[in-house]
Amino acid sequence: MSETPARTRAKARHRRRRKILATGVPLALVAAGALAYGTDTGVFGPGSARAASAAGYTAPAWATAGADGFASVDALGQRGTYGGRDGETVTVRTQAELEKYATAEEPYVIVVAGTIRVAPVGKEIKVRSDKTIVGAGTSGQIVGGGFFLGTGVHNVIIRNLTIRDSYQGVWNDKEHDFDAIQMDGAHHVWIDHNDLRHMADGLIDVRKDSTYVTVSWNRLSDNNKTFGIGWTENVATDITVHHNWFRETEQRNPSTDNAAHAHLYNNYLEDVPGTGITSSYGNYARGRTSMVLENSYFQGVNNPVIKDATASLVQRGNVFSGTSGRNESGGTAFAPARFYAYTPDRAADVPGLVRAGAGPRTSIGVADDQQGGATPKTATTKAATTLTVARDGTARYRTVQAAVDAVPAGNTSRVVIAVKPGTYRETVKVPSDKPHVTIQGAGTSRKQTVITYDNAAGTPKPDGSGTYGTSGSATVAVEADDFQARNLTIANDFDEAAHQSLDGHQAVALRTAADKVFLDGVIVTGDQDTLLLDTAAKDRLGRVYMRDSYVVGNVDFIFGRASAVIDRSVITLKKRWNGTSAGYVTAPSTPADRKGFLISRSVVDGDVAAGSFHLGRTWHAGGDAALDPQTTVRDTRLGAAIKSTPWSDMGGFSWKDDRFAEYRNSGPGAGAAGPDRPHLTDSQAAGQEIGDWLGGWVPTAS
Repeated sequence: MSETPARTRAKARHRRRRKILATGVPLALVAAGALAYGTDTGVFGPGSARAASAAGYTAPAWATAGADGFASVDALGQRGTYGGRDGETVTVRTQAELEKYATAEEPYVIVVAGTIRVAPVGKEIKVRSDKTIVGAGTSGQIVGGGFFLGTGVHNVIIRNLTIRDSYQGVWNDKEHDFDAIQMDGAHHVWIDHNDLRHMADGLIDVRKDSTYVTVSWNRLSDNNKTFGIGWTENVATDITVHHNWFRETEQRNPSTDNAAHAHLYNNYLEDVPGTGITSSYGNYARGRTSMVLENSYFQGVNNPVIKDATASLVQRGNVFSGTSGRNESGGTAFAPARFYAYTPDRAADVPGLVRAGAGPRTSIGVADDQQGGATPKTATTKAATTLTVARDGTARYRTVQAAVDAVPAGNTSRVVIAVKPGTYRETVKVPSDKPHVTIQGAGTSRKQTVITYDNAAGTPKPDGSGTYGTSGSATVAVEADDFQARNLTIANDFDEAAHQSLDGHQAVALRTAADKVFLDGVIVTGDQDTLLLDTAAKDRLGRVYMRDSYVVGNVDFIFGRASAVIDRSVITLKKRWNGTSAGYVTAPSTPADRKGFLISRSVVDGDVAAGSFHLGRTWHAGGDAALDPQTTVRDTRLGAAIKSTPWSDMGGFSWKDDRFAEYRNSGPGAGAAGPDRPHLTDSQAAGQEIGDWLGGWVPTAS
């Protein structure tokens, strides 16, 4: 397929590797969107690939879900697209295992657990019919290669994977046809919730009469020829493209050639200013394509919508912000609702929805990309016990702590404490002998259920035994492993202005000192020292995964020695009690040879002065020189409040001796690499992904 002429200027600047200048020391406001809280996902047992069913497992709902859009249509002898749900579920960790099951004649659900580096680079692993290939949480990655679906291949789902880095150093590469996903003559294919980036050629190529295809909720980035549809003289392809995030992609976003029915809706196309990639065009209807383009959002894109004279392109409800050049429509098209049911989101909501929801998820539900559903039960899942709390006396427990107290010591299965809407003015402690507890707001919004108190470090204890200290000031303290919090607000509303004479204004909202802590769709708010992410002891591992959440504060308000990921969240910077703007987002006190804090795919911003906040400072707790604090901030939008020199010393220790770095951040607070602003190289960033932090743990909503 021929393309609009590409830019002739050299691309070397874009691909130039940036040298790391330091190896480490010490996050408004997007809509989080209507995201599902997830369903079971995970790795079906250790060791080499094996059938999950052999161990008594039933494939969970994310593995057996069916497609929407054109992939759901009954045609060509195929009743929708459901992948390998009729076959065994196997887990693969090597290229050989992946190829064995992908090329088998039998149906399989193939769970990719960890990173598979493809050899030779650029190889496209062949996939036969009736397969689901899905990543385990966010850890499933295909590096240096991709997938190929040939003529007649059908009923294939590729979901929840990261496929990346076959790039060979030439931006407009004519020699290396290395795609993430290529299909030539395939039908009934669903590509959903993947992260596709930095490939030598296309991220997705739907070619040679491939049809009944849906591409949904993917992140496509850092690429030239991104998404091509066509390479045929026939007008045959029926395709749905919805809720995808095209970011820093030059062309083919997508380019659609001779498609019989192309339905594009609720996509977010973003060209970030000041980078080495400039969009050539956005959506393109070529040849005799019939395209319906609706409720999408184009930001900063050159030539956002173009069409050939022979194509039909109907636009409705789209938003164009900061775009320039061609924006075309004309002709008559088709009614997508004749083929399948769908409900588009408002275009104005699309950036927030897609930023928060596109790409691999820690858990994928039957309708995770829409409204969500209940957690499915597998053959090994025991139903959770639910304890209900209501401050008005309409439930068995009036306080959250009373429900926690009712959980038996040594508890071995999930207990959900469902807290009805209201403000609960109390402190809550989940002791170490009560694991597997979930505290969950029972309202429709996380703002409806609030647990709050106002202790500070210097607040005297009622019994006269001294003050609470920083860790003791927490409104909610979690010391039990496998804890989850969901759909609620945890606050510390200590009034600094009213207590200026108090010695110790640190006031913790939430303290975790446990392993496998999952904070899902919560608000944690305070001022100084809002969120303490700690471990039970210095030699104990403490992993925390926070997603789709808000953290609010001003000084060191994300701190501690845990190995913690804050993902797809909003970190809101807050002014001090006296109206001044100054602060530090993170203060890690990471032990050597451990991971510290990873802020990923998030937003850091607030109503504070420009250039007033550091991303972090190095905290050697107790003056311990053996610590090696770490914060990495990557793929995150930084507001203007972030300083151009974002890291700071603390307590006589230099941040340059520890582990602080950025990678591919955007926004007015982002900046180029330099001696005072280290950036990871691409190879270093490959070792600082979410899966590296979680170390085999796949957080699953329970």
